[in-house]
Formats: sequence, C-alpha cells, structure tokens
Amino acid sequence: MYFEIFKFTIYILLIIVISKYFLVKIVRKLAVSLNLKSNTVGEVTGFSTSVPEFLTIITSSLRGLIGTGIYNILSSNIINLFQYILTIYFNKNMKKLNNIAIKISVILVVFTILIPLLVLKFEIQKDLFFVLIFVLLYIFFGFINKNAHKKYFGRFYNNDDERETKRRDYKSAIKYIIILIVIGIVLFIVSVLLGNSLERLCLFFNIPQIIVGIILGVATSVPELITFLESQRFHNRESDDMIGVIEATNNLLTSNTLNLFIIQSIGFFIMTIV
Repeated sequence: MYFEIFKFTIYILLIIVISKYFLVKIVRKLAVSLNLKSNTVGEVTGFSTSVPEFLTIITSSLRGLIGTGIYNILSSNIINLFQYILTIYFNKNMKKLNNIAIKISVILVVFTILIPLLVLKFEIQKDLFFVLIFVLLYIFFGFINKNAHKKYFGRFYNNDDERETKRRDYKSAIKYIIILIVIGIVLFIVSVLLGNSLERLCLFFNIPQIIVGIILGVATSVPELITFLESQRFHNRESDDMIGVIEATNNLLTSNTLNLFIIQSIGFFIMTIV
C-alpha cells in the first residue's frame, strides 16, 4: 500500500509541477501575445487552472468513485476562496474588495461552495436532470459577472483605446497554443496513471473517498494559488493594482464555476453511463 501511496503522490506532484511551471506560464504568454483584456486573462487562466480538477474528476468518475470527485470539487472551491483572500491580503489589495463587482463575484463564489454541500446532502448526482440545471447556472453566473464588470469597472473593463496601441503577435500565439496542446497530452497521460492509482487506493485498500477527495482538492488548488499571486505581482505598479485583482477575481470565479457546473456535470454524466 505504501508504494501505491508513493505513486499517487508522485502523479499529483507531476500535475502540480506541470501546471505551475508550464501551463500557467504559457497561458500568460498567450494572453500577452493576443493582448487580451484583464477580465479575459482571468477567465483564460481560470480555465487552465481547472485542468487538474477536470483530469481527476474524469478519472475518478470512470472508476465509479463519484464521491471522490464531489469532495475534490468542494474542497478545491473552498481552498480557492481562502487562497484568493490570502493573496489579496498579502499584496495589500484589501481595499479593492470594496468594489461592488468584486463583491458580486465573491458572493457567486460562495454559492459554488454551498451548492456541492446540497449535492452531497440530497445525492442529486444520481439525477441527470441536474446536469442541465448546472449548465444553465454556469451561464447565469457568467452573465451576472460579466454585466457587473461592465457596470462597475469602467475603464478597467473597456480599455480598448489602451489595448489598440499594442499589436497582437499571432505567430507567437500559434506557437503557445501548440505548446498548450502538448502540455494537455502530457497531463492526460499522467491523469490516467493517477486514476489507476486512485482506484487501487479506494477499492483495494479501502481508503475512504472523502479522504482521497480532500487530498486531491488540496493538490489541485495549487495552480490557482500560483496564478492569484502571479496576476497581482504582474501588475505591481500602483495604477495597475486593480487590474491584477480583476484577473485574480475572474480566475477564482471561472475556476470555481467551471469546477462545479461543468466539470462536475461531466462527472455525473460519466458516472450515470458507467
């Protein structure tokens, strides 16, 4: 069993290292080459940092360990919020949280923590009807967040004039997209190995799914911590402080809503078919 735990740990560390030193950095370079808006950069980063959760949910669902997936999402979303607040405090951006759009985003994030608790209590993962509900909620949350940003962030959201002075480097963007595809393939291979190890730990060695799910949640939240810090440090000039907070906030909300409403729905769907 100890050797299996060792392999399980190695696979998780590989996902973290690949996400931290390759995935996140390439996503940042892609965003810069395409001269994306701050809120868009946050959304793209949120998608990239949800890759570990996506991989672990798919592998656990294919092996009938839906409980592990739910606890993974729940713990990951809780940790993401905690890490976000911690990095905001660390970078002395607490006053930025007074912005109404930021408050709305954080409230939506809190719902991404409460909803998994309801899923566990009422076992609604067994009803495919809720997959449709989750997809609609994902669209609804995105709609609220987008309109809040447009209304309350002003020039931080509509900064087209400033962006037009910078040319987009499509040649570099294509290169980064190819690199991202390669990274995705590597992560997929590691996830398959992780899934095999996960199955043996839960089914053969009788380790509770809640324990494994929480461990996965802690591990798969590391990329978010890295990007929360990186986005604020990247915009470390006084005039750009809010841009870093916008990126971090959109990263948080995108990651949490994607984890819960889309990735978890895929897990429900796979579990029902299997």
